[in-house]
Amino acid sequence: MRFLLVALNAKYIHSNPALYSLKRFAGENAVHVELAEYTINNRTEDILADIYKRKPDAVGFSCYIWNWNMVQDIMTELFKLCPDIPVWLGGPEVTFDAADILKKYPQLTGVMVGEGEETFAEVLDYYVTANTGKQKTATTSLMENTGEQKGTTKKQLSDIPGLVLQTGSTVPREPLSMERLPFLYDNLDDFKNRIIYYESQRGCPFRCSYCLSSIDKTVRLRDISVVKRELQFFLDNQVEQVKFVDRTFNCNHTHAMAVWQYILENDNGVTNFHFEIAGDILDEEEIALLNSMRPGLVQLEIGVQSTNEATLQEIRRAMDVAKLKKVVAAVRRGRNVHCHLDLIAGLPYEDYKSFAHSFNEVYGMQPDQLQLGFLKVLKGSYMHEAAKAYGLVYRDKPPYEVLYTNWLTYEEVCRLKRIEEMVELYYNSNQFTHTLPILQQVFESPFAMYEALADFYEENGYFTETPSRIYRYQVLLEFAEKMDAGRVALYKELLTFDLYLRENVKSRPAFAADLTSYRKEITEFYRREESERRFLPDYTEYDSKQLARMTHMEPFRYPVWEVDTEWLSDDSHQTPSYEKMRELPQPEFVLFDYRHRSPLTYEARTERIVAQK
Repeated sequence: MRFLLVALNAKYIHSNPALYSLKRFAGENAVHVELAEYTINNRTEDILADIYKRKPDAVGFSCYIWNWNMVQDIMTELFKLCPDIPVWLGGPEVTFDAADILKKYPQLTGVMVGEGEETFAEVLDYYVTANTGKQKTATTSLMENTGEQKGTTKKQLSDIPGLVLQTGSTVPREPLSMERLPFLYDNLDDFKNRIIYYESQRGCPFRCSYCLSSIDKTVRLRDISVVKRELQFFLDNQVEQVKFVDRTFNCNHTHAMAVWQYILENDNGVTNFHFEIAGDILDEEEIALLNSMRPGLVQLEIGVQSTNEATLQEIRRAMDVAKLKKVVAAVRRGRNVHCHLDLIAGLPYEDYKSFAHSFNEVYGMQPDQLQLGFLKVLKGSYMHEAAKAYGLVYRDKPPYEVLYTNWLTYEEVCRLKRIEEMVELYYNSNQFTHTLPILQQVFESPFAMYEALADFYEENGYFTETPSRIYRYQVLLEFAEKMDAGRVALYKELLTFDLYLRENVKSRPAFAADLTSYRKEITEFYRREESERRFLPDYTEYDSKQLARMTHMEPFRYPVWEVDTEWLSDDSHQTPSYEKMRELPQPEFVLFDYRHRSPLTYEARTERIVAQK
């Protein structure tokens, strides 16, 4: 008997931990489970042909908003090719309207709703018994490890909790103990060059109306001794990144501190750990621990969503915005933790002006990334139930994204979409960290700058013909020239500095200064460095010509290197003002060292070198 579990991931680097958990939980019956992972970028006909070629006896699809349309297409054709094979669905996209899906697809055998490990194990056991005539017990090894009584094979599918069948629903499945969850990664071969996901808790204490995690109101924690043992496996194998999928990792202070203390004490210098947290509940002890970590050891994702108090109250999100600002500033002061902040457009009581205000407040927190997302009305959420009251109109098909609300018109949503793209290209790319803070001071607010940049893109047709990564520097210069024509020379140097911070480009952009008159000084610097090794002490095996190729020197007439955020207190920071960017009496050189980069921004190490004549 072969039960094929199918995942359609968003990208190749993603994996589907749910399927691996189902297979591992199946115990001795896992030999009958085969996994097939594809991406939504694969051709539907290729996926269908591959499934058919595998000749499964049963098929199960893992369903999410990003793959549901594609799953339906594949499933419809699979019914034609293999009409006698049982087909099952599972996952958040089908859990909350399973009966309607079964009516739409009468060929479907059923839907596994909610947590699937135990349910799938019993369904699998049912098929194994039917195919072999021998009764086997589901999840035997895991049940023996936890001292629980062994399960017995169900005679009928209707006896298995957690199913919705063509004949109706079975009894609900009780939540699974976290101690019975299997560890998925004993063998890392299947996860080479892919993100490793890890789960140390299930459930969420918060009740955010747009989120499905609010449905599971009880937080269940995995035993910390087990968590430490499993984290050590990742550390020993020098996994590049481990992404915790816990919805609010720091909802339990003791648990969070134990995990963070362990990865601090056992840091291998390579592995990065990603956590999704509630920022405003971080306390001083947690912040101090985070500040003591190696740069790049941890990154934090904080869902702010809005700073409008009426909106936060309506979506049942308890958050102290003033405290959040202080917490983010305190974490950022350590200059060692990547901070990612999220906003959601389309929430109740948030109009265009209010969203602009939320944007400016969150932008002012100086996150490493600012995610500007749009409300998705998920089946099973309170937002789905209240949509009519909010005048909330959204797309019928996944990702069920907002079109307009009582507070936000469709035209405004479209405009915010264009602004989102500007934030993604210019802020989140981290390519323009010195140019943007100066350019921003020409506008009344950061939001106004990205709004104007979006209009500039539309006027010039750049949304249709998207500029390449390198050409975006030139586009930003054109925009700056239009908005601040008197300081073009300054913007050219800011963009040159930003460009060489990230890469040692050999083809100089048109806006970069002509180096002809500086060649002699640059050559002399590298000749001195070959003998003195003053600025590049760990390049001892290279001569002056090699040093010149491996690093870069650039003259600047403005102090562009000073555009760097300095955190002064919990809620304040300063950036060199527009007015202070005055031309220097004589140019100064900056050395860009690409062997030493920031683990957070990947920027090259820089050092000012006064010109010697």
